[in-house]
Amino acid sequence: MTASYQVHGDVAVITLDNPPVNGLGLATRQGIVAGLAKAQADAGVKAIVLTGAGKAFSGGADIKEFGTPKAIQEPNLLSVILAVEHCSKPVVAAIHSVAMGGGLELSLGCHYRIAAPGTKIALPEVKLGLIPGAGGTQRLPRVLGVEAALNMIVSGEPVKSEMLAMLPGQKLFDKMASSPESLMDEALAFARSVADARPLPLVRDLPCKHPKGDAYFQFARNMVRGMAKNFPAPLQCVDAVEAATKKKFADGMAFERQHFINLMWTSESRALRHLFVAERAASKIPDVPSDTPQRAIARVAVIGAGTMGGGIAMNFLNAGLPVTILEMKQEAINHGVAVMSRNYEAQVKKGKLKQEKYEERMALLKTTLSYDDLKDADLIIEAVFEDIGVKEKVFRQLDAVAKPGAILASNTSTLDVNKIAGFTARPQDVVGLHFFSPANVMKLLEVVRGEKTAKDVLATVMAVAKKIRKTAVVAGVCDGFIGNRMIEQYGRQAGFLLDEGCTPSQVDKAIEKFGFAMGPFRMGDLAGNDIGWAIRKRRYVEKPNMKYSKTADLLCEKGRFGQKVGKGWYDYVAGKRDAIPNTEVEQMIAEHRQALGITPRKIADEEIVQRLVFSLVNEAARILEEGIANKASDIDVVYIFGYGFPVHRGGPLNYANELGLFNVVQAMQRFARNPLDDAAFWQPAPLLAKLAADGKTFA
Repeated sequence: MTASYQVHGDVAVITLDNPPVNGLGLATRQGIVAGLAKAQADAGVKAIVLTGAGKAFSGGADIKEFGTPKAIQEPNLLSVILAVEHCSKPVVAAIHSVAMGGGLELSLGCHYRIAAPGTKIALPEVKLGLIPGAGGTQRLPRVLGVEAALNMIVSGEPVKSEMLAMLPGQKLFDKMASSPESLMDEALAFARSVADARPLPLVRDLPCKHPKGDAYFQFARNMVRGMAKNFPAPLQCVDAVEAATKKKFADGMAFERQHFINLMWTSESRALRHLFVAERAASKIPDVPSDTPQRAIARVAVIGAGTMGGGIAMNFLNAGLPVTILEMKQEAINHGVAVMSRNYEAQVKKGKLKQEKYEERMALLKTTLSYDDLKDADLIIEAVFEDIGVKEKVFRQLDAVAKPGAILASNTSTLDVNKIAGFTARPQDVVGLHFFSPANVMKLLEVVRGEKTAKDVLATVMAVAKKIRKTAVVAGVCDGFIGNRMIEQYGRQAGFLLDEGCTPSQVDKAIEKFGFAMGPFRMGDLAGNDIGWAIRKRRYVEKPNMKYSKTADLLCEKGRFGQKVGKGWYDYVAGKRDAIPNTEVEQMIAEHRQALGITPRKIADEEIVQRLVFSLVNEAARILEEGIANKASDIDVVYIFGYGFPVHRGGPLNYANELGLFNVVQAMQRFARNPLDDAAFWQPAPLLAKLAADGKTFA
């Protein structure tokens, strides 16, 4: 069992002990019930304290049991909470560090609660596409008040215990401990003070009303509807909390449970649960054990003070690590530092950053024009122009000045990391760290593992990624790695769709309606169409048989490089990001189509979406076959956090699983018959074809 039982005089202590967050798995639930029974059978025990070992009271459900029979096997959490409520001796929850989800619901079933300051309190089920399922929507409003409880339930965000303790009339905490260290002593004393209290108080017996009832809940629905978009759970949270105010407790519990079960079966919840597990699994590298020694990273250097270099540097400054930025000209340094300062000042103005924090971060920044000033850096990241010749010059100079054991990283988005490593006499120390733009905002970090990249280098950069709050995914070496290799096929399909009859806005609107943050043409304008043009020019030489639409090249020949110049696929007004369709661009596309002898056809949104998304799926299957990605879920993480794939669909491979791989393959075979498309590309990847034939999924 993952719950221990000890007696301290006349108080029994049941301690959840299921690292890392004392998840309420089957063994833990069994341990709680067994401890309660043991305490009730012992005449010497007058009261019971329920707490958690380590760094959590309880984080809720055990992630290892997601989707398995153990998750609902008796005693399930509802049964455990009933056992606590019906205990004949007072049960005091001693809450510390983390009390979330089922952990908070368990504490609400206890007769009393004492909390340590600094405890993070939350019901985050909405982030998994669910509502609380063990009484959270029925009990939390009774102890916090309807509005405070609903805000917590709908947002899923944690709130510190001392903030909740300040709410007028709150009954969540009967007592706040003086400090985390004194919690257990104070909990034992409190338990003894209520040992003879009868009847034992139950949260379920407290009243639950809102003075303005129907008007408040209608207002809440209107607010939530505007934010929830593609997710049904937030609105159902409102329904469940309203039920707490209008139904008897037992009926409210039944209402909550039914909605919880219904949501479990929705594709949105499956997608969010998939991503929850996938994001945590991304840090696991099959041949790099979790106990692999790491290199110390105390000083960081960044080469390049441009948009990427400055953004990369900010990540480390935010984490309290000193950074030295190298540039070739003082003007470039001045410009880069000014941009970083403006970014921080904007955060200060919005109240997201305190002035003193801003000053602390900028004080950690040094600049230089000399490679010699990088000799003490533990991690050096180059963020220079995406050209192999430029990279070669940088890495040869780094090899000459960097200290032994320093990690040398390239921010390349497509180039051969093995080749870059070969420019040094220490290829084992070289790794790709592909940040996504804007680097100080985007959560994804592609860690590119070269043939000779040392395991301790990988372990170190994965730990560093966590420190700077990035979701890191390991990729092997190939042209474009995971994300950009796939996006090339997506972009090719977008080009073919223009050739066949679409306008840029039609394609963008269709895929944005599907849920993408922005379509391929708006994305090209944001990133810079000249960047894609440079990559295509290289592709034309390296892959002469690859078929491309030439429309994007014609656009670039007109100097329409995107937002940075105010014109791309769309026109832009200074200071705004609104994409305004341009008739000259549409005329250019029509003339090119005519020159190719193509008669335009009407293309349905469904075909647009399928060709774009299934191109990602097919290339992803090839990436898996080649071992460029460790697992399918890593690819979904890359596309959710780096490319704006709709979260409620769980990533391209999860979406394909939901549709059924047989159906995906059938669609690909239809696309292969289109003479204006690329028939060779639409041959399903062998892995995809086999999974479809066997009735399996990427999972």
